Amino acid sequence: MAEEKTGIYPGTFDPITNGHVDIICRAAKLFDRLIVAIAVNTGKQPIFTAAERKDLVRQEIDLAGGDYADRVDVMEVDGLLIEFARSVGARFIVRGLRAVSDFDYEFQLASMNAKMAPEIETVCLMASDKHQFIASSLVKEIARLNGDVAPFVSPRISRSLVEKLASK
Repeated sequence: MAEEKTGIYPGTFDPITNGHVDIICRAAKLFDRLIVAIAVNTGKQPIFTAAERKDLVRQEIDLAGGDYADRVDVMEVDGLLIEFARSVGARFIVRGLRAVSDFDYEFQLASMNAKMAPEIETVCLMASDKHQFIASSLVKEIARLNGDVAPFVSPRISRSLVEKLASK
């Protein structure tokens, strides 16, 4: 029997965008199991807690309605991604690329990870045309300024953002 192919799609997902959901749906088709890894210890100062982000990501995956949803796990990760990958038996890290500017950063990450864990391969998926410009940081800024984020996130995420920002 062939070894199960497990991939990890890491990020802060603060908030999860339509672009993230697109990458998750596409990556889930490539692996027997996909773990969406919610970064806990991040210097980005997220709006949502790790637990809230985990719940929101799970809801978005379930709402996407693909036949792969039962093969996608959502887990929190605190520490080195490659150590987490080893602990769950993942051999692949999935990264999304939106623009040329992403490539330099992702190339550096992939190179560092390959040096530390040569048995773990980085797989980059290009963002779909309609999602190339979406960034969580921009979505948060638009929401903070009372702009309409509906083109970039689901209605559920839009409501969650409005509620969260109103409570701060």
